Amino acid sequence: MSIRRIVPDIQVGSDKEMETNRDFYGLLGFEEVMNQGWVMTLASPANPTAQISFLTEERTAPVVPDLSVEVEDVDAVYARVLASGAEVVRELRGEEWGVRRFFVRDPNGRVVNVLGHRA
Repeated sequence: MSIRRIVPDIQVGSDKEMETNRDFYGLLGFEEVMNQGWVMTLASPANPTAQISFLTEERTAPVVPDLSVEVEDVDAVYARVLASGAEVVRELRGEEWGVRRFFVRDPNGRVVNVLGHRA
């Protein structure tokens, strides 16, 4: 199995807080690469897999995840997670922005968004 990237997901209270974080992380070299209004992702231009996301809410799941892990084969990972008995917080499904994803709770109680991009 191949992990493509890991992204911390930080919940913020407002659009203004997203803007403030974009400006701050811009000082460190991050640039905005995606913004859907409720979720914004910043990335390093030199290393596009070095990312951080800010969310005001989670529009298609019951909770805002703590981090996202992009994998090569999300269906295979989902099957392994189900077989392990881990708590699935949100079942695997496709999203309109081109990913398939599910949420699982880790042993520390953190919610992990596991995703794969559709070809």
